[in-house]
Amino acid sequence: MRYAYGVAAALLIGGTAFSVATGPVGAQVAQNAPLALAPRQGAPISFADLAARLQPAVVNISTKQRVPVRTQNDALEEFFRRFGAPVPQGQAPGGQGQGQGGTDGQRTRETGSLGSGFIISGDGYIVTNNHLIQGAGGTGTVDQVIVTLPDKREFPARIIGRDQPSDLALLKIEGSNLPFVNWGDSTRSRVGDWVVAIGNPYGLGGTVTAGIISALHRGITGVGAYDRYIQTDASINMGNSGGPMFDLNGNVIGVNSALISPTGASVGIGLAIPAELAKPVIDSLRRGQRPQRGYLGVGLQPLEESLAEPLGLPKDRGELVRSIVPGGAADRAGIQQGDVILRVGGREVTPDETVSYLIANSGVGSRVPIDLIRDGRRVTVQAVVAQRPTEDEVARQSGVPDTPGTNDNTPAVPSSQSLGLSLQVLTPEIRRATNLPADARGVVVSAVNPSSDAAEKGIQRGDLILSVNRQAVTAPAQVAAAVDAARRAGRTSVLLLIKRGQTPEAFVGVEIGAR
Repeated sequence: MRYAYGVAAALLIGGTAFSVATGPVGAQVAQNAPLALAPRQGAPISFADLAARLQPAVVNISTKQRVPVRTQNDALEEFFRRFGAPVPQGQAPGGQGQGQGGTDGQRTRETGSLGSGFIISGDGYIVTNNHLIQGAGGTGTVDQVIVTLPDKREFPARIIGRDQPSDLALLKIEGSNLPFVNWGDSTRSRVGDWVVAIGNPYGLGGTVTAGIISALHRGITGVGAYDRYIQTDASINMGNSGGPMFDLNGNVIGVNSALISPTGASVGIGLAIPAELAKPVIDSLRRGQRPQRGYLGVGLQPLEESLAEPLGLPKDRGELVRSIVPGGAADRAGIQQGDVILRVGGREVTPDETVSYLIANSGVGSRVPIDLIRDGRRVTVQAVVAQRPTEDEVARQSGVPDTPGTNDNTPAVPSSQSLGLSLQVLTPEIRRATNLPADARGVVVSAVNPSSDAAEKGIQRGDLILSVNRQAVTAPAQVAAAVDAARRAGRTSVLLLIKRGQTPEAFVGVEIGAR
């Protein structure tokens, strides 16, 4: 997936489906009033009237920011300081001709991005993507944001608020009687509907493209409440990010945000955040509030075939709980690691309606029934939906990625050949070498047969097996016994709970090989 950080960026975010409006630029009326057109079958004769009505409300977003520049002299200074040597004369950090100096003498260079946005009120509130105004390195915000209207007027913009999970931001320019557009109802959109996109691909302002909705609820990452896009074949390119996707009534049904392309240019797969998700976020930012979204406090995995088979469940119907945030809503409700959540609030959990999506769109503080499978039994618990923490807090809960390995010389137990793994008891030395928590209990993988299914699933030397088919294990013999029990029960695979270093544990389905 590419993100359109503007013309200057290699990544592009610009799921851009833009519609245009026909109103005088100075009129303080919504620029997308429905046209009085007779019902038609198939493609419209022309999009010209619609484009003329909506185009004045779609703007260009450009940003500027100064970022530090690391020069060769910086590296030399670090080398000399590391070994306690004085820095040679003429080798001070920065060097000549490497950009301008910052306030602390550090060399910097100017960077920026180009994208799109659209005005939603006559007094100058503008919707765009967060990634356009986010600072370099993913922290903070840019130094300057300039909004250019189609009539070439330029305005400095204030950042009213931004929301990283949804990739949305709200800007404000000082103006009155500005052209603006209205939100539509994306829940009524259907695959095959016509859509129009207006934006600034590659800095070419006011570009209008049209296409159809190719898919709804398109997931890209497989996680999160906002992994749920409108897919279109309307041409989306770098610089379209933040622009509006319109229906044929001129209402905004999506915010163009991303595209999928092997080349970085449009190949007919553009993605927009649906209005049903975008509008509540923007409304909260406009009120000066942090967007409210429900939170359960669980780590989840889709119930793919490799995980469903060991559990004797159909694939893609439910999600597997791989971890629980201590003291969180799920913990208080009695949800356990290894549970499979089937329904939330009476709605089935599917790839289109994930647990994250259903909970995020439940009212904070509401009591929601959750149906799940635990050890083959159906269980229903009541969860009180919590408010989602900040992204920094969520990241801390998720742990820091780590790739373990072990040089411990404790003898390994030969593999039974059934999983392609050699195992050994967890010792204090191995715990330290693999950076495992002090309270971790399990069996350590000391070797992996490279031709095994375990290797294909990504299991590595140094990984810790916590359980097999939800039965805790602390000795290699217990792993072998659990695998034999699964084979006798007619299972062709087992469910391993794996922990790697300080990262959260995850379930992995591994096929049982021949004896």
